[in-house]
Formats: sequence, structure tokens, C-alpha cells
Amino acid sequence: MKRIITWIGLLALLLVGAAPALASETDSTPAALPLLLDSGVVIKLHRVSVDIDNQVATTRIEQVFLNESDRRAEGTYIFPLPVGAAVSDLVMWVNGQPIEAKILDAEQARDIYDQIVRQMRDPALLEYVGAGAIQASVFPIEPFSEVKIEIEYGQLLPVEDGLVRYDYPLRTDQFTRRAVESISISMNVVSNDAISTIYSPTHNVAISRDGEFAFRAGYESSYVRPETDFTLYYGLANDEINANLLSFRESANEDGFFTLMITPPVRVNAERVIPKDVIVVLDQSGSMFGDKWDQAREAVKFVLDNLNERDRFNLVVFSTGYRVYANDLQPVSEAADAKDWISGMEALGGTDIDGALKEAMRMADRERSTVVLFLTDGLATEGETSTAAILDNVESSAPPNMRIFTFGVGDDVDTVLLDQLYQTFRGAGTYVRPGERIDEEVGSLYNKISAPVLTNIELDFGDMRVEDMYPAAPLPDLFVGTQLIVVGRYRDGGTATIRLTGELEGATKEFRYEVRFRDNAGGEVFIPRLWATRKIGALLNAIRLNGENPELVDSIVRLSIRYGIITPYTSFLITEDDIFSQSGVEEAQTMLQTESEQAFGQVSGAGAINASEAAADMSAASAPMQPAPGATTFREKDEDGGGSDGRIDDEVQVVRYVADRTFVWRGETWMDTLYNADDMTPVQVEFLSDDYFDLLELDPVIGEFLALGEHVLFVWDGTAYEVMPEAG
Repeated sequence: MKRIITWIGLLALLLVGAAPALASETDSTPAALPLLLDSGVVIKLHRVSVDIDNQVATTRIEQVFLNESDRRAEGTYIFPLPVGAAVSDLVMWVNGQPIEAKILDAEQARDIYDQIVRQMRDPALLEYVGAGAIQASVFPIEPFSEVKIEIEYGQLLPVEDGLVRYDYPLRTDQFTRRAVESISISMNVVSNDAISTIYSPTHNVAISRDGEFAFRAGYESSYVRPETDFTLYYGLANDEINANLLSFRESANEDGFFTLMITPPVRVNAERVIPKDVIVVLDQSGSMFGDKWDQAREAVKFVLDNLNERDRFNLVVFSTGYRVYANDLQPVSEAADAKDWISGMEALGGTDIDGALKEAMRMADRERSTVVLFLTDGLATEGETSTAAILDNVESSAPPNMRIFTFGVGDDVDTVLLDQLYQTFRGAGTYVRPGERIDEEVGSLYNKISAPVLTNIELDFGDMRVEDMYPAAPLPDLFVGTQLIVVGRYRDGGTATIRLTGELEGATKEFRYEVRFRDNAGGEVFIPRLWATRKIGALLNAIRLNGENPELVDSIVRLSIRYGIITPYTSFLITEDDIFSQSGVEEAQTMLQTESEQAFGQVSGAGAINASEAAADMSAASAPMQPAPGATTFREKDEDGGGSDGRIDDEVQVVRYVADRTFVWRGETWMDTLYNADDMTPVQVEFLSDDYFDLLELDPVIGEFLALGEHVLFVWDGTAYEVMPEAG
């Protein structure tokens, strides 16, 4: 029997303390960890179930490993724990049989990690320096058979700045190129205190609230290699509108980053919901005939059925000219009659957008919150057809209390008109692409904005100097059951009082929050990339709507390189070899100008809508932008030169996010994008030398850099270090 070593993601089969057995009689050295797929052991299932009861978390893990090879796999199982986790009540089973498992503290785990790294000449485990681990013996996995490992442990989750944080070490991409067949995380949370904010900066989770004191969150995926660990925050409510702040600083000498999450109540009494006027402006032109018109009428009926008791409404339909349901805004009691009126209409004629919007502006009441839902499937063909003139007409006649939400149906719409309308009037825009249902898109957005609780919002940070915030002022209104996330930069750390003001039925309301901005290095590493994602989205949108600007292009390029934000217009991060010098940056700027000119040259069509949606998604992102699958990889040829066989293990990743850094693969080296080849001379450190392990003592984060591989170039406190397989 040939003994093999298998480390799979965070769940490892490793031989600890048995160095002589690491290689067979015919192998001079053991296989490097990233090549362990040659052993044939893969993860079929990774299922996580979490119950949190008043901050006490019970985590249950189930994994199924499959040995696809004709050799037996055996060793020791190691599971790195979240940093700071105080694990208790540990239970572990292998194929349904209880086994003895040991909890290692951070120092014990570090000794084992160092030993394995030295023996196997692979630094992947160094990512977990500073964390504890679970260690246990595992029965062999026989050839072509499965083994199921189950773990259950408990931990107490602390509260910091009103937020409870749960972490789970999910990522596997640094250990294997093979995809995990099935991954799922299911969370059930209950609390004696009302729950406000629910937020995951790492994964797109589905959230279902069960009143104010409980919620469920879930994530599922198939055939993926997880690139990030899982994190979820939830806030404990202490006011009717809650605010929670997270911050990050790379060093005490640099400006920090912050994320402010403002969460209104999940539910409020009807009398606390701000009464609003809803004006639906609906395209009735001939191009809407058929399914589009049927769905549009159903969307109008949905809105009418979901008005609040004190709301008012009116309908404006336009084709060649326009018609209104009533001359003035109507009470909810008239909704049934309005549904009959819209049901009897057919789609025909041209498209008089200007006339319809002017009529909507005319009937608006300046004393009440007003929402305009504007839906069209084409360009203006009747009346005023100039986009600039239509926008000027709306801006000159719209009251300050108006919010416009736009729906572009199909690809033949004026994206500049629609986007300028919703951005100017603090709304949101949606494009209903071919094959999507109009009524579903309208219903989804209207559900989010149906119950406003605070309008004309302003934030005052007191003596704390903040800048470069997204979204920029004026801020959108707050609605029941939604969440406003604001990101920005700050100068000096320390405590601060944030003042949130807004209007509730004509009266000004004020909320104050005591928060702490980090004044030393550390914090939540996702925040800089979230800030950069939003800023790039805002800059791209400015270029798209207002034309190219060299300063904006330069900002996008430098942000993309520093934070690894990859878009269709910033692919130079992958393709441009010389981004570490000024000449390389200038070449990237030229590439961005060329790409953006092609993408932003049209105001309508599928390409224009794609560009609009991409910029909007980035500027409103609630989590750092992640590259599309395959966007940061290239395909390797098989050993026989015959090309890729289509398996995921033929892909080589070329961009990696580590802590708040971005590393790119250049010339067999992982290079930190903070490195400046024009100004820095790297200090060379030999891989696995004493100096190499001394680097780990500077900060645990350096272990995450070194875990990338044998050849890494990174910057720390202004000094560049180049780890090399052999000393230079």
C-alpha cells in the first residue's frame, strides 16, 4: 500500500510527525500540496449547519471525501478554527463512529503548521498562523470509496460595537484545483434582543426574517472552489433606526476605511409609515403590444393592490400624447376602478416621454413624499425627443420631494435618460431584459420602497473628518425592511458621534450614535475593496454619462490595480505584465480608454444596458466585487500538449485577494500590487530559511502572504520582500 498525504481545503488528511513516511521508496520528495489531486481524493459534500441562540453558536459540519484513486489514503485530520474562537462541546464522527479529537491552541497549531511546511515544502498552512485547530486521527479512505466526517462544536460569539460576528473557514482554493461538488451553509439565529442589521460581506446569502428576534440565512453552490471564508454579521437593535460601524486601517499613518450600516425597523405600525403619493407613468406605445403590455398592466395592478392606507395615486399612460386616470391624485379607495381602467387599454401609437413626465410633475404635491414609477420600452419619438431637453424639463419642474424609479423594458431604451432620471432624483433603475417578466421586476422593487420611514436623510460625523463617501449625498430614503450601506474614508481614529437626521411627515427627526473608528492597524479587511468597488462604479458611470476624463481614467486604473477590481474595462490586471511601473500604468490607462469608448459609445442596445447595469451594480455593491467565474484564470495545456481536457484543475489562477492586498501571478511569482518597481528594491529571503520563518513573527497577516507559494513578493511597512526558492 502506497501511503499518500492529502490536504483538502480546510479539511485535511495529513501525516503529522511522520516525516520518513512522507515519500515512497521511489519518490525523492513528497508531492507539493497544490498537486494533491493526483492522489484522487476529492470533496463531494461540504455541508454546514449553524444554530445561534443569544450569541451561543453551535456549528455542525458534514463532509464526504471520495478517493477516486486505486491507492489507500490515510493520515490525520486538521481543521483550522476561526481566530479567537473558544471552542467547547466538541464531538467528531467518522462514518458514524465517534472518535477522539483534540483542540489545539494557536501555539500548538503553529508548531504543527511549521513542521508540516518544513517537511512538505509547501506553505499553504501558514495562512492559519494565529488560529487554533481541531486534530484527530482518521480511518483510511479505501480506493474508490467514501468517508464521511462530522464535527459539532460550540462557541460564544462576542458583541462588538453592537454587532455579532460569525466566521467559518470555508475556502479551499489554496489547497486544491478541484471543485467541491456541493457546498451549503444554513444558519438559524434567535435573540432575546431585537435584530437589526444582517450582512455578509463574503457571500451572497438569502435571508428570511421571522419577526424582529429571529432570522434564517442560507448559501448554496455546486462545483466551485471557495476562495473566501464565510462571514456574517448581525446587529442587536437599540433604537428604532440602528447604525453599526466597521472600520479598517492598513497602518496608523494612513487614512482608514469605514462601512456604516443604517437599518430601519423590520416592521412598524401603519401610522409610522410616511404616507406617499405614487404616480405610475406607463409606456402604451405600439412596441409594448403583446406579452409586454399584459405584464405591464399586471405590474400596475400589483402596485395599486399594495398601496398603504394613507397613500394616494394616479396613472399616466403615454403613446402619441398621453392620458391620465384622473386629473388629481386619488385615494386608495379608487384603486379598484383604476385597475378596470388600465385593463381596458391597448398598446398602440408613438412614444411621448416628455409630455407624460411633465404631466407627472404637474400633479405632484410638494407637501407629500412622491414616488414616480416610470416604465418604457423605447426611445422618445413624439413631442420633445432630445434627451437633454427632456431631462431639463423634468429638473425644472420636479419638486424636491420627488423620487423617480425607472424600468427599461427590452434593449431599445435610452439608458442615459433613464439613468440620469433615477440618479438625479434619488431613486433606482431596473432593466427588464428579454425573457424577464415586467410584473416581477416592478413588484420586487415596489415591495422594497412601499413603506418609507425617513426621507431627506443627512449624516453628520461631528469632529471626525470623513470623505469620499459612496453613495454620495444626497442619500436615498430609508424604507421598512431595507438597509442603507455607506462606505468612505476617514482621517484620525477614535470615538465619534454620528448624527442621522431626516424628515417624517414634515417634521425633522434626529438619531445619534456613538461609534469607534479604528486608530491603529487592522480591522475588517473587506472594507477597502468594497469602497474601491463602489468608487470605480461611480467613476465608470460618470465617464459613461458625461464623457471621458483623464483624471477619472487614471483613478480607475490605480484603484483597479491596488484592490484587484476586475471589470470588462479593467482586464489589464490580468493581461498587462508591467503594471508595477509607471509605464505599465500608462499602458493600462490607454487600454481602459479604448475599452470604455467602445462600451459607452451607444445610449441604447444590449451593450449600453450591460454597461449601465455593470456600473450600477458596482456603485451600489453591498460586498466587494468578485470576479466572474474564470475571469482570473487561464488554461494550462496537458502534459502531452494536447490542450485542456476541460477539467477545473487545468485552470491556473492569476489574481488572488489576501487580507486587504491584491496579488497577481507574474513570471512564476505572486506579486503584491503595492510593489513599485521604479522605487523599490526587494529584500530577498530564501524559502524555508530562518529569515523566512522570522517574517511570520512580524505579523500573522504575513503568514497569509507566504501561504501563496514559494515565490512571493510583498510590501510590509514600506519595505519590499521577495521570497525566493533559492537566495538571490
